[in-house]
Amino acid sequence: MQSKAKTVDDYFKELPEDRRAPMNELRKVILKNLPKGFKECMAYGVVGYVVPLSMYPAGYHCDPSLPLGFMSIASQKNFIALYHMGIYGSPKLLKWFTDEYPKHSKAKLDMGKSCIRFKKPDQIPNKLIGELAAKITPEKWIEIYESHLKKQ
Repeated sequence: MQSKAKTVDDYFKELPEDRRAPMNELRKVILKNLPKGFKECMAYGVVGYVVPLSMYPAGYHCDPSLPLGFMSIASQKNFIALYHMGIYGSPKLLKWFTDEYPKHSKAKLDMGKSCIRFKKPDQIPNKLIGELAAKITPEKWIEIYESHLKKQ
């Protein structure tokens, strides 16, 4: 579900009461661990973490006026979602995450290509998400992103 909120704070104000605390925890752990250079903003109706145009003027290839997306978090109808493009772009990072996940959560891993779904907010492995957020710098993400563009 995409929000029409203009700011991250407005997005959080719109959240249902039962989602505010887990989403705030997720946001805190990401901001604490995300390498310098990424910027938090609203992107595609959810909370996004992007490489700003000031750092990567080429922007997102589908719309160069937009910053290059990296991560985002969203309160969806039936789950809280973490979208991490680095997992999609780096098989090594995906393997690390899928190997580590059972060490941090009793819940079965529910994920797509870049989306990790948490149906029970109290089972979000925040420590692991913090480690994941710290794994890729903006410079490394640009390198991974561009390597995939060249393959197309």
